[in-house]
Amino acid sequence: MLVRMTKELTEGYFVSVTKRVKGEDASFCGAFSTNDEIEFRLEAPRCFGVSSAAVRICADGEADREIPFTRGADGDFRLTLSGLSEGLYRYCIVMRRGREALYTDAADNVNFRLLPNSEGRRFRLLIYEEGYSTPDWFKGGVMYHIFVDRFAKSGRSPLRVGACNEGDWYAPIRQYAKKPGDFLKNDLFYGGDLYGVAKKLDYLKKMGVTVIYLSPVFRAASNHKYDTGDYTQVDEAFGGNGALEELLQAAKKAGVRIILDGVFNHTGDDSLYFNKYGTYPGKGAYKNPDSPYRSWYSFGDTDEDYECWWGIKIHPRLCQWKEECRSYFCGRDGIGASYINKGISGWRLDVADELPDVFLDSFRESVKAADPEALIIGEVWENAADKVAYGRLRRYFRGRQLDSVMNYPFRSALLEFMRRGDGGCLAWELTDIYSSYPTFVCHCLMNIVGTHDTERILTALGDGEYGNMSNEELSERVMSDEERKTGIEKLKIAAAIQYTVYGVPSVFYGDEAGIEGGRDPFCRRTYPWGRENGELLSWYEKLGRLRADPVYKDGDFRVLMSGDGYIAFERRKDGRRLVTAANVGDKMLCTGVRGVDLLTGEKTDGETAPMSVCVIEAENGDCGLCVPPPHSLF
Repeated sequence: MLVRMTKELTEGYFVSVTKRVKGEDASFCGAFSTNDEIEFRLEAPRCFGVSSAAVRICADGEADREIPFTRGADGDFRLTLSGLSEGLYRYCIVMRRGREALYTDAADNVNFRLLPNSEGRRFRLLIYEEGYSTPDWFKGGVMYHIFVDRFAKSGRSPLRVGACNEGDWYAPIRQYAKKPGDFLKNDLFYGGDLYGVAKKLDYLKKMGVTVIYLSPVFRAASNHKYDTGDYTQVDEAFGGNGALEELLQAAKKAGVRIILDGVFNHTGDDSLYFNKYGTYPGKGAYKNPDSPYRSWYSFGDTDEDYECWWGIKIHPRLCQWKEECRSYFCGRDGIGASYINKGISGWRLDVADELPDVFLDSFRESVKAADPEALIIGEVWENAADKVAYGRLRRYFRGRQLDSVMNYPFRSALLEFMRRGDGGCLAWELTDIYSSYPTFVCHCLMNIVGTHDTERILTALGDGEYGNMSNEELSERVMSDEERKTGIEKLKIAAAIQYTVYGVPSVFYGDEAGIEGGRDPFCRRTYPWGRENGELLSWYEKLGRLRADPVYKDGDFRVLMSGDGYIAFERRKDGRRLVTAANVGDKMLCTGVRGVDLLTGEKTDGETAPMSVCVIEAENGDCGLCVPPPHSLF
C-alpha cells in the first residue's frame, strides 16, 4: 500500500503500509487463513510527527477494537495480527499526531489516502478456514460456454415441436417478447445437441479450450432449460443420457473437462416435482397435499398461491433449507455427487445468491466427497467477498462453499474501458477484486465478457444504437460493415486483456466467430458454421496458445499504470514477467517495457500504438515502469 498525501496536510511526505505473511510480501492480499500471522509495517517519516498508531478492526456485526502498533528503533511501526477466526473483517489504521488523528481512507483495498479527524472507507480482511483450496486443473485454462440448442447439431436427436423453420439452422430469431420483461415461452428450437458438441471437440482444442461449461441439459420444456423438469434425465432433444455419456468419454480422450449448470433454486412448473400440467406420471406437489415433493415448495392459502423465483409463475421456488429437499441434491448419492461420479468435473450454480448457506455447505461437502478436485462456481454479479443478499452477508470464500464466481465486475469495468477509455475504472476493479479474494480463488475466476444473459460482446463494442431499440427492431438488427470493423478491432483488445489477467477466460460460444446480437434472446443465435469471421477466429486461437504459458496459471498480478485510454498490468512467476499494455486512445502509449511482443513475435521498446494491445515478455533485468500503483491518491 502506498499513499501520497495532500500538500496541505503533509507537504509531500509519503506514508506506506506493508503486509507480510510468512516472510513474504502480501501487500496486495486481503484474504488469509486462520493460521496465518499477518505482519503490518507502517512507515511514516519522523518529521511527520506521528507519535502512535493502531489498527481499528471489527468482524461483521461485532464491535470495534483497537490494536496498537509498536515503534521500533528504526522509527517504523509494527504489528502482528494472529488468531483471527474465520469471517470478514474491516479495518483502518489510525495515526495520532499531537491532538490530531489521521485515518486511512481505502480506495481499492490496496491504496489509500489519509483523512484528518474523520474515519473513511475501511479495508476488507477476509479470513478463511485453514485447508481451503481450489482445483489446480482449472487454473491457466480456457473455458468455453455452450448454449446447447444453438451450438452444433448432429442429426441424431429428435427435433422438438416448434423447431425453427423446419430445421433452418441459420434462420434469425423470430420468437421474442413484446418488450423486455414480458413472458416468453421460449419453445423455439434449432436442434443443437450434445452429440453435436462431441463432434466439435477438435475445433475447441484448436482454440486451446480446456473446459466446456454447458448451459442446462436436463429435461425441460424450454430451449434454455432453466425450468428443469427432471434432474435425472438429459433432455431427449439434446440426445438424452446416452449423449452426455458419449460426450464425457470423447472429452476425456481429448483432454477437455465438462461442467454442468446446476439450477437448484427452482424447478419448472412443468416438472416431475411440481407437475402442474400432468405431463409426468405420479403426484407432483401442485394440487397434491400427499405428494412426496409437497414440502419442497411453499404454498399459500391455495395451490395457485405458491412462491416463485422473482414472481415468475413457471419457476416455483424450492425450499432448500428443508432436509427432504436438500438431500435430493446434496446427499451422498444426490444430484450433485451423482453427476460427478458419472464423469463431469464440476458445477456452475445458477443464482447462487438465492441458495441458502446450509445448501451451499452441504453441496460442497457432497461434491468434494465424490471428487476433491471438482469445481464449484457460483453466479454472483458483485464483489463476492462482501456480498449481501436478502440482508445476510454471504460467506462464499471462507472455505465451505464456492471455489469461484462469475466475474461480472470485470466485465463491467472492461466495457467501461473499451467504450469510454476509462483505464482507471478497470485498474480499480482488477486491484479491488485481486486484493479481496484468496489468491487461489482469483486464479479460478470465471472471467466473462458475454453470456446467455448479456448482449453479444461484438454488439456491445461496435453497435452504438442497440441499447435503445425495441425487441422488434433488434430481431432485424444487423451491424453495418463499419460497426463490425470497429467491434472486431475493440474485441481483439478486450479478449487479450481477458486472456492475460488473473482468472480463467470464458468464451461464450460464437464470440470468436463474430456472432452479433442484442439482449436475450438475440444473444442466443446459432453458431455460424462455415461463415465464421476468420480474423477473430485466428486471434482467439493465438490467445489460446498464449494461455498455455505457466505464468498465466497462477502468476502474481499487478497494475502498472492506467489512465484515459490505457492500462498496463503485469504477471510474474519464476523470474519471468509478462506485461499486457492496452491502448484504446488516440496517442502512442509508452510503457518503457522492452522485450518481445508475444502477439506479433517482434521486439518492442515499450510503445503501444493507438487502438492496439501488446503482450510483452520483458527482457531480463528490465524494470520497465517504476511508478506508484494507479490509485495512490494525491
